[in-house]
Amino acid sequence: MRVLFDTSVLIAAIVEAHPRHPESLLWLQKCKRGEISLLVSAHTLAELYAVLTVLPVQPRITPSIAIHVIENDIIRLADVITLNKIDYIAILRQTSELNLTGGKIYDALIARAAIKARVSKVLTLNKEHFLGVSPNIKDILETPKL
Repeated sequence: MRVLFDTSVLIAAIVEAHPRHPESLLWLQKCKRGEISLLVSAHTLAELYAVLTVLPVQPRITPSIAIHVIENDIIRLADVITLNKIDYIAILRQTSELNLTGGKIYDALIARAAIKARVSKVLTLNKEHFLGVSPNIKDILETPKL
C-alpha cells in the first residue's frame, strides 16, 4: 500500500509531546518495517523542517537535529514526489478559482502530489483542510488511529 504522509502526521510521529504521537508513530513504524510504502511531497520536506525548527518544545529542535531526523527517518524511507511547472500552474489556478487564500495552497500542493503518485491513502490530521482544497481525494483521506 502506497501512503502519502501529510506534514501534520510526520510532525506528530517525530515529536513525542504531540497529543497524536502514538497513532502517528505507529504508521511511521509500519513504513520502517516495510508493511507500507511511505511517500511524501517534496513540499512536505521543507514544511517539516520549517515547523520542527520553530516548535515550542524543550529541548528545542535545532536545525542540525531537524535535518538529521528528516534525512534518516523520512527521506531514507520515502519516495519523494516532486511537482513540475505544469502542476504548480494548475494548483495556482485551482486555488484562485476556489477563492482560497494563504497557506491553503500548501495542502493543495500535497493533494496534487498524492494524485500524481496515485497513492492508496493520504494520511493527515487535517482532513478538513484537504477537503476544502481537493474534494476529489476524499475517498483516500485517512486520519491515524490506534
